[in-house]
Amino acid sequence: MTNNAPQSTSEGIPKPPGVGKSHARWLWIVISLITLFGVIFLLVMEEDTADITRTGTPAPLQLVSFEKVQTGPETLEITSFAEIRPRWSAELRAAVSGRIDKVHDNALAGEAVDKGTTLIEIENSRYVAELAAAELALKEAELELLKAKNANYIAQKEFERSSRKAPNDFALKIPQLEIAKQSVTSANARVRAARQQLEDTTILAPFPAFITRRFVSPGQMVNVGDQLLKLVDNTRFELEAEIGRREWNLLQKPFEGLEARITGQAGELIAQAKIRRGGGFLDEATRQYKIFLVIEETAPSKVLSGDFVKLSLPGITISEALDIPASSLTKDGYLWYLDSQDRLQRLEPLVLSRRDDRIIIQAPAGEHSWRFAITPLVSFLPGQKVYAREKEK
Repeated sequence: MTNNAPQSTSEGIPKPPGVGKSHARWLWIVISLITLFGVIFLLVMEEDTADITRTGTPAPLQLVSFEKVQTGPETLEITSFAEIRPRWSAELRAAVSGRIDKVHDNALAGEAVDKGTTLIEIENSRYVAELAAAELALKEAELELLKAKNANYIAQKEFERSSRKAPNDFALKIPQLEIAKQSVTSANARVRAARQQLEDTTILAPFPAFITRRFVSPGQMVNVGDQLLKLVDNTRFELEAEIGRREWNLLQKPFEGLEARITGQAGELIAQAKIRRGGGFLDEATRQYKIFLVIEETAPSKVLSGDFVKLSLPGITISEALDIPASSLTKDGYLWYLDSQDRLQRLEPLVLSRRDDRIIIQAPAGEHSWRFAITPLVSFLPGQKVYAREKEK
């Protein structure tokens, strides 16, 4: 007996490869996403609650050191900077031509010499001969003058004996006498010129100085105008300072003859300078007032030509001023002070003068005692409550 029932069409048909694996892959993706979202949720909840703490004690106040300053009179110092320059600086050149006969050890670069020190000698036989010839010409001119005077005397006596009047000057030999006088004057001038040329063969130091450079050597031929030596004064110095219009108004007047302090880069006192002149005109480039000072030195000291120094010029006296530490002034030009409740307050001062590590400002009206923060911080805020501590003296 045969079975005629219809068979299922799916029976005996194989499944496509990878169908079961695809369902498993999607299952793992879903599980991973659920796990990731869960971890993120837990982290967010942890961040929201981890730093939240409750305490019953307030945060400590910021410590601020202050210096107590009283309003009072202050004498200002106007500061400026200048270069120390020698009063005299010369480049010696040959006044005569010839061969360099001798260069003394004093003429070497770096040597200090006194006024009148012999530095270089030029061979002088030619100028000795010229001086001798000029002196001989002078003697001859003086002889001719004596002859002319004698001729004039004889002519006058002859007319006196004959009781006659000389018809003209020629009869009295007056023109010859005048020519003889002029010849003597000319011969004297030639002698002085020849003697000066002979003296110019010896090069002397015109003032106390340092030799900074030598241009010649023994045996070298030089002509008139050739460079020989360069030297600078080492006993007298000058300075030229510049100040603005506001500083000029704060300068003590009259200032001619007053002294100014000169300090070096490390703040050490170098010398005292005397104000010679100033204020007659403004510099064309900077439009500032110029002050001219002089240093009179008679002995070796710390003053060196070419040094760049700080000048402290005498200023006027301000009746209501404050002398505070320079560190109290911020880069923005403000001062922080403490009020009666130890709260920070800020003001913009008018700085009048600077003196070492201190500054002088115009005292604001209304208060006579101030407590200024010594080292203000960027974090300071107006009205901020702080813990104030006075600086130990």
